[in-house]
Amino acid sequence: MTIDMRVAPEPVQRSGLPPASMIERMTLILDAFDGASPIRTLLDVAESTGLPRSSVHRIIDQMVRLRWLAHAPGGYRLGLRTFELGGLAAEHNEVRDAVSPLLHEVAQRTGMVGHLGVLDGPEVLYLDKAAGRSCDPLPTRLGGRMPAHSTAVGKALLATLDPGVVELAFRERLPQLTPRTITHRAELHRELGRVRSHQGVAVDREESVTGVVCVAVPIRSRVPGAVAALSLSGRLGGARAPGTSGLARILVEVADEAARAVFPRYARWH
Repeated sequence: MTIDMRVAPEPVQRSGLPPASMIERMTLILDAFDGASPIRTLLDVAESTGLPRSSVHRIIDQMVRLRWLAHAPGGYRLGLRTFELGGLAAEHNEVRDAVSPLLHEVAQRTGMVGHLGVLDGPEVLYLDKAAGRSCDPLPTRLGGRMPAHSTAVGKALLATLDPGVVELAFRERLPQLTPRTITHRAELHRELGRVRSHQGVAVDREESVTGVVCVAVPIRSRVPGAVAALSLSGRLGGARAPGTSGLARILVEVADEAARAVFPRYARWH
């Protein structure tokens, strides 16, 4: 159950005075919308950033017009522009809208942290995150990225691709995040072969973050590859949850339902 997401970058440093430039102020505001709080009120943002409420209101209005932020029930959320710059195509937003209710339901049912991710080159980009009741917090955030070779979501997606594509996308030596991270391309190919032999189920055993495990499965379409992948993550020794095989069975069912939600005629293709 990988933590499908890298720790968020450090926010803009503040000295006692508010940042003078508009770019710094916008960055502070965007940083307020982390994975744990995807929807924030005006007061939330002002308290989080330390900026005057009047300034926050004026800047947020501009950011909404420019699609950096968007109105949401109870406040504001990240806008489509942030995802577009992250390499997301329009269909990824549609996938997120269709799959998000299923992701949040399975996270609540299992008590795990759920992620929805897509491939963007050699990285995974997380479109959504859902936390189950009483689950241990994980250092992930909506819109965050992780090296695909170190995450269950990434491996589940890479395993749907032709091995030649994987060969071109990764260097021989791979970035190491923990002592358990796959560090060589040949080893990655072997791991993807195991994923394929297990019907697309991928497992991250502390390969992204020490103490965190993850299970993921792809959401398949009628064309080669997959549109996205779902995962359930948790900390070792954390809240009780089904074992790896149990999580895999649950995710396979949810991914099949997600595919039908994304593709209304999926059942005919499946």
